Amino acid sequence: MVATRLSAATWGLSAVTVAALLAGCSASVNVEKSEPKLSANKLAITVAEELAATTGQPKPDITCPEDLAGKVGNTTRCTLTADDGSTLGVTVTVSSVDGDKINFDIKADDKASPASN
Repeated sequence: MVATRLSAATWGLSAVTVAALLAGCSASVNVEKSEPKLSANKLAITVAEELAATTGQPKPDITCPEDLAGKVGNTTRCTLTADDGSTLGVTVTVSSVDGDKINFDIKADDKASPASN
């Protein structure tokens, strides 16, 4: 079950505009290990898919620097890069773990960083 709380947005907008539209959302992923862990790549894909599904827009460019261990309260920071090159921080926090299923919340920062020239 995925609960989401996002407004529709066009990912072609700057990250500053996107930041104002992203309130947060939640997602779940099944993993296949006795000690659940979600790879950074799979996490980035899942976050992008969840944001796209919630807004009805194309998947944004998301990168996550590290794996997410399936322990309640664990967090990692991912980055959304907008078409104009500006970036927006995205915090992913494990909300619960049910066997091999990691449930997590996604929350975008309020402010974006401008594109570096």
